[in-house]
Amino acid sequence: MRYGILFSGQGAQRAGMGVELMADSLFSSIVEEASAVSGLDLLTIMKDEHGELAKTEYVQPALVTVSYGIYRMLKRDVPTLPISGMVGLSLGEYAALFASQAVTFAAGMKLLVDRAKYMQADADKVASTLAAILEPDIVAVTALCQQLAASGKQVYIANYNSPAQLVIGGRVADVKEMVKQVKSNHLAKRAVILKVSGAFHTPLFNGARAKMHDRLQDVSFATPRVPVISNTTVVPFTKETTSAILERQLAVPTHFGDDLQYLIDHQHINATLEIGPGKTLTRFAKQVDRQLTTNHIANLTDYQKFVKEYQDGTQK
Repeated sequence: MRYGILFSGQGAQRAGMGVELMADSLFSSIVEEASAVSGLDLLTIMKDEHGELAKTEYVQPALVTVSYGIYRMLKRDVPTLPISGMVGLSLGEYAALFASQAVTFAAGMKLLVDRAKYMQADADKVASTLAAILEPDIVAVTALCQQLAASGKQVYIANYNSPAQLVIGGRVADVKEMVKQVKSNHLAKRAVILKVSGAFHTPLFNGARAKMHDRLQDVSFATPRVPVISNTTVVPFTKETTSAILERQLAVPTHFGDDLQYLIDHQHINATLEIGPGKTLTRFAKQVDRQLTTNHIANLTDYQKFVKEYQDGTQK
């Protein structure tokens, strides 16, 4: 097997994510370090007993910490795992950059906390949302989006997740209007408004993008030790390009499906391992290439199952 590691993005979070993994000393030490660096009580946020995971500024550092913690456990317990590349969906790119040692965990976590605050501020300015367009006529949906934008509506393509899914984003009223027209014109099998706190990866987050430009001047990056494919450019991050990409990423569309295809074509992966809550990225991977062997780790049971299968030889 040649694995592509997939790191979950915002929206994948679940109440209680990672809590059972706190019994592992390495995982708990990473959560404690991230809490100290961020100034947040991440274990409390992970438990979500008071709705903490509904806020962008809390969910981002918590979700990345959980994903990164699971990855570090894997590197400890299955050090020979053949990893050929990594992709994260939007926020998940930070977990990938931490895992690939493109930035130190402390510096990266401080940056991520500020990113989340900038995005929360933009989300609070305008009531905006996202909608998933399933099995779309991509050309027709794109044309409709452009037509509505030309008429003054604030609606944009936000994510190209796979050949079978687009996500649009914008002001709530404008997204609802586009969803209505997609349905009435039969431009997709389904169109579903998502429960999110903002229209990420659209021009509505240009304010956060401008703040990130300034913030990134203080961060040093290295070229990842394992290729990490950018959602923004669909080529690997490098030491020279990471800052500019992470700035642009906030307000332009993601291209997760193309990233997966890049890993298949250039890194010759034939298996994926999704790390983080849920199986969304695994579903996208199968939509890109049904021949991929797919795995996911969202919790302790998943973790133990994968490690056992790998050590027994059934995942090799």
